[in-house]
Amino acid sequence: MRGKAYSALGGVFEYLNCDCGYEQWSQYLIERLQSEGAKPFGADVGCGNGYFTRALTRAGFKTVGIDISPQALSAAVDIARGEGLNIEFLLGDITKLKLPSKTGFITAVNDCINYVPQSQLEKTFSRVASNLVKGGVFIFDISSERKLREEVGNNTFASDDERAPFIWFNSLEGDRIKMDITVFTLNGDGTYARRDESQIQYIHSEAHILSALEVAGFSARGEGHLGGDKADRINFICKRL
Repeated sequence: MRGKAYSALGGVFEYLNCDCGYEQWSQYLIERLQSEGAKPFGADVGCGNGYFTRALTRAGFKTVGIDISPQALSAAVDIARGEGLNIEFLLGDITKLKLPSKTGFITAVNDCINYVPQSQLEKTFSRVASNLVKGGVFIFDISSERKLREEVGNNTFASDDERAPFIWFNSLEGDRIKMDITVFTLNGDGTYARRDESQIQYIHSEAHILSALEVAGFSARGEGHLGGDKADRINFICKRL
């Protein structure tokens, strides 16, 4: 399931999320990395089409983009080149993360950890820690329990956007949400190509996340999205001990 995630959405993910506050969100990441004293070289895991990778690069952080979706990475390469940025993008999975050398920071933004099963959290965080220098910074977020159970689970979402209309069915199954998505991407000749995929997101509690981080060798704190309320999204600011 993880290997096929974003096979349909990967090429248009950034476009479909254009209303998520990318600019403010990326500035938040930059400020947190700076305030935590992160060394200016790292990796953006689950980078999608690379918005945060590009923003970090422009801010002076030498950043590699990593994602599990070849389709997302293909779009990331094209967008970065179009903006005149020389960024390396690599295929990879955060649960098996292996960087060429230890790095100063790792980010995993916009629900990356929600794709990791509860049983794999400690192992995944340990993999992240093994790729960081001592004192290295790890910043990631999750969609909150409330958001996934009350807003996302057992709901249907749709868009008639001309470039990429989609329909998205969700079913809440205990501690996970099964997502069935159909997206129609616009071809150059004005026709549409239909693509279907299924995803699973896992519901994590803040307490479970913090416990797994501690076991993996991090000091960590959780805070609301952009430093605000925790109702929809929780950010975790972590340092490798």
